[in-house]
Amino acid sequence: MCGVTTATAGVLRVLGPRDLAEVRALLARDPVSHCFVASRVLTSGLDTWRMGGELWGWTEDGELTSLLYLGANLVPVETTPEARRAFADRCRRIGRRCSSIVGPYDDVAVLWSMLADSWGPARDIRASQPVMVIERDAPVRVPADPLVRRVREDEIDILMPACVAMFTEEVGVSPLAGGGADPYRARIAELVRSGRAFARIEDGRVITKAEVGAVGDGVCQVQGVWTAPELRGRGLGLAAMGQVVSLAREITPTVSLYVNDFNVVARHVYERVGFHQTATFSTVLF
Repeated sequence: MCGVTTATAGVLRVLGPRDLAEVRALLARDPVSHCFVASRVLTSGLDTWRMGGELWGWTEDGELTSLLYLGANLVPVETTPEARRAFADRCRRIGRRCSSIVGPYDDVAVLWSMLADSWGPARDIRASQPVMVIERDAPVRVPADPLVRRVREDEIDILMPACVAMFTEEVGVSPLAGGGADPYRARIAELVRSGRAFARIEDGRVITKAEVGAVGDGVCQVQGVWTAPELRGRGLGLAAMGQVVSLAREITPTVSLYVNDFNVVARHVYERVGFHQTATFSTVLF
């Protein structure tokens, strides 16, 4: 995509490897909120094929001020009002390619207000999702479950049903729908092989599990937290989360996650472990 100059003298363009230093500097403004995009950037070096999407940049007076990741998710980063207008205009023209818009509350709310007429209706809007962090030096305040460990490659088929159940419960649709079975299994297998899938497995079934879904610059993001429904309310998830933090800290010193504000039980668990809120995300689901 060629650069597009607007009346505000800003330029929107697809970024590539030569932009890596500027992109990393922009992401470093908030490593927690920008963990997902940073993970894509760090693993791909801004090679579009390896990144699984495009990273758009908005430049004003020669300075990179805003980013928008466009892949399976649409993720805004540090967007200025001018950048939001330019990003939204381009998104309207190319049509919706993503299954969700997710990111900092203000960025998502404004982008969605500009895109709703052409991209809507949304299947669901999660307007308030606390972003929570436990920093490198913060103690884990609960006893950890030593039976929670890294999942082995020969246990992928045991882990998969729990991952599907969690995703379906959380998002409202199965990740296997519409031809998604093979890509979803490949994603879970990748997490297992990289040592980023954790679970307590007994007698061939998953009791509790979680994954580190993104690894940014000094920060990782825990996703997919799940306990078997028939075992909830027994404190298993609390102890499991304590162990997940310990295992995740072997990947990066700071551990983050985000959670729906209406999930009071989960929020209470994370607070007891030692997480605290640093920002608020929103998600628009299609």
